Amino acid sequence: MDFQSITFYFFATVLVASALGVITARNPVHAALLLVLAFFTCAGLWLLLQAEFLAITLVLVYVGAVMVLFLFVVMMLDINLDRMREGFWKWFPFGALLALVMLAEISMVLMGRKFSADQIPTPPLRAADYSNTKELGRLIYTEYVYAFELAAVILLVAIVAAIALTLRRRVGPRFMEPSEQVKVKRSDRVRMVSMPSEKKE
Repeated sequence: MDFQSITFYFFATVLVASALGVITARNPVHAALLLVLAFFTCAGLWLLLQAEFLAITLVLVYVGAVMVLFLFVVMMLDINLDRMREGFWKWFPFGALLALVMLAEISMVLMGRKFSADQIPTPPLRAADYSNTKELGRLIYTEYVYAFELAAVILLVAIVAAIALTLRRRVGPRFMEPSEQVKVKRSDRVRMVSMPSEKKE
């Protein structure tokens, strides 16, 4: 077994263990930190596949931005864990059935003929000046441009739906209407009161 295989199995073991820790950890902060570890090990697997751009993007975007936001939200909100676990046993049969279906699908893929070790292509050796980012950009904007645009539209719809679902109308808010401010007249806002001067005794 060569060094690359040992590194792959090490990263794969850490990735599976951290992913299991994410769904079994009782503390939300610990679950978020385990997810960060899962992202790092997944980036290591991308590096083994010579996909340096995807690896650094995974670290910068998910670990550097998304997970920091998750940690801030989890640590700032007062989450009632007992209330969150109330419906665990109610939905446990459905979750277990879904897990078995996913396990069966993964087993069918791994045990298929197309997944044999002899038919898995090894990444070809590239020259020192080969640009992974340039090749990825060429594929995205030429061969997979329609899939890329479709994914962008789906993400846009998801953003709009998330805003629409979380938008709440406040009762009795104070706000200004610019159109009403433009049409205002002096007589509407200022009232001249004539008061007699004070008489001296």
